[in-house]
Amino acid sequence: MTVRRLLITVTMAGLLTGCGSDTPAGAPPTAAPLAVGFPLTVENCGETVTVEQPPTRAVGYYQQSTEMMLALGLQDSMVGTVYPDNPPLPRYAAAYAAVPEISDKDASFEQLIAVDPDFVYGGYQSTFDDAAGRSRTAFADAGVTTYLNPEYCATGPITMDDVYAEVDRIAGIFGVPERAAALTSEMQASVAAARAGVEDVAPLTAFVYDSGQDSAFTAGGQGIGNRILELAGATNIFADLGDTFADVSWEQVIERNPDVIVIYDYFGTPSVEEKKAFLKSRPDLAGVPAVRDNRFAVLTLQDAVLGVRAPYAVGRLAAQLHPDRF
Repeated sequence: MTVRRLLITVTMAGLLTGCGSDTPAGAPPTAAPLAVGFPLTVENCGETVTVEQPPTRAVGYYQQSTEMMLALGLQDSMVGTVYPDNPPLPRYAAAYAAVPEISDKDASFEQLIAVDPDFVYGGYQSTFDDAAGRSRTAFADAGVTTYLNPEYCATGPITMDDVYAEVDRIAGIFGVPERAAALTSEMQASVAAARAGVEDVAPLTAFVYDSGQDSAFTAGGQGIGNRILELAGATNIFADLGDTFADVSWEQVIERNPDVIVIYDYFGTPSVEEKKAFLKSRPDLAGVPAVRDNRFAVLTLQDAVLGVRAPYAVGRLAAQLHPDRF
């Protein structure tokens, strides 16, 4: 199977569909018939991506990409994973373990090309880092199709509808559109149940603490993390920041006086307990209601990015913020 990022011309389509059964002896073999619905073209973060046939040698670069494919039952079409942020969800653990891990941190272009991929699905923009030699152009030149999670090129706030659209899009790229509906229905039901639990609650003001000591790395209003807070019965104190993530000063945190702090938990940063201890150790935060009243909630980083965990995270967070409702 050949998968490459280019526009398939009408002339080529005619060549592929116009071959009959009267091929002369010794002639080159006829191209394999295209799968139904292919070639498929989508616009993705400023790139036109055309997939001639469903990928069969895909790489999930970062965990949200990997879990999206696993949720759609695509593990047999994968040849590698890169850079997990959190342990896999239990429901995907067996499938995750069956896919080779190329690297537990960033992988080089050479490491990726060595597994002969036909599709690289990037979870964060850094997947296709020009300085690291992993530009989308470099992959295209090697005949590999690339696709980037749209959270990192969005021009407006990400919503749950964007999550459901991503499920549809990836299912379509892999030629299994029928698998999207069941997954989306399950996600929507989970969000609806959580929303019913927090109906009419007074929203808490929430500060997201991802990491940082001299300053705080937090969730802005652009990413799905902001929408998860809203659906779970909270208001992000930095929703006015027009970015998915941003650095803010501790003075800004104190000024906005959050009721609760939501900690993002993932590999490569201090543990949740270490983060709590750090926040409690700062004298300047002692009067902030969240710290004073020991009101902390926890999400994994993967809960709070555009991926299959986000809809289920609404209920998990709502139960922590409003335990009397669950």
